Amino acid sequence: MIFHDDALFPENQEKLVITCAPYGPEWEPDDFREDLPLTMEEHIQQAVDCYEAGATVLHIHVRELDGKGSKRLSKFNELLAGLRKAVPEMILQVGGSISFAPEGEGADAKWLSDDTRHMLADLDPKPDQVTIAINTSQMNIMELMTADDIAGTSMLRPELADAYREMTVPAGPAWVQEHLRRLQASGIQPHFQLSSIPQLETVERLIRRGVYTGPLNLTWVGIGGGFDGPNPYNIMNFINRVPDGACLTLETLMRSVLPVNTMAIAMGLHPRCGNEDTIWGRKGEKMTSVKQIQQLVRIAGELGREVATGKEAHEIYRIGETYANADETLAKLGYAPNRKPGQVGFTHHA
Repeated sequence: MIFHDDALFPENQEKLVITCAPYGPEWEPDDFREDLPLTMEEHIQQAVDCYEAGATVLHIHVRELDGKGSKRLSKFNELLAGLRKAVPEMILQVGGSISFAPEGEGADAKWLSDDTRHMLADLDPKPDQVTIAINTSQMNIMELMTADDIAGTSMLRPELADAYREMTVPAGPAWVQEHLRRLQASGIQPHFQLSSIPQLETVERLIRRGVYTGPLNLTWVGIGGGFDGPNPYNIMNFINRVPDGACLTLETLMRSVLPVNTMAIAMGLHPRCGNEDTIWGRKGEKMTSVKQIQQLVRIAGELGREVATGKEAHEIYRIGETYANADETLAKLGYAPNRKPGQVGFTHHA
């Protein structure tokens, strides 16, 4: 991404698209009962409250009534139908893991099978986006957790902490290519969840080979444990490799969320918050997803950056837009073109 001399002036930045992840699949309901929805009505009301607070992208997981993360596509269909009525202007983004929460005591925390995740392309009603991981990797969400982060929560239980410590993200090349094919065939935009520059490079290769032909909405996920950590040098190195035509959101966890989101707002990028990322405000004080959104809206106001409406968020994300081939996609995203037969030297942007 190119930062001109006036790039930090808010009048030259896109309006702010706030993503909220208010369903916290890694937590048990009693960890923060006032903010972790259980019934379907609570799931929908949580979305309404987040939208009214200023969030325009909703990252979706769903719970069963026993408090465990649902792995049933029928529950997602039910929730999506309710959300389409309750928050019609929100971008509905289904978490591609479906649920990584352990099913019982001592069970592994893991994403569902390849075939099950492919079925997200068949959700009805369709979400606007499904998140997609790139390249199989470790996802040890416990590595950066402090004693304060897990104090008084279910993660104090050794068997649960061990399950999350050993979690991996399955996203091999064959699965990624097939998943992108199915999502695009269904008219669902993939949202790329990337942990590092090597994963971004893989996405670029998929684009150059014509496997993916559409807008590039992506999130840098700096949670450590196999992913980048929330180090400003990691963030800036990643930003430097993102093409100018992409839309980039920053994500991290626990008490790093607010400072990273503040940097995102100031730099013209986009933030993500909610109880999936943190349940904490100040040290030792819990903070609801709605209050986190309201905090970001206040910070954006102080910096002079306008918050996008739902309609504007759809335009910024280019929901529903597709491209004809690799050449058009590269040009739209601001990547240098592919090398032509016989061409030597460096290729240049049009």
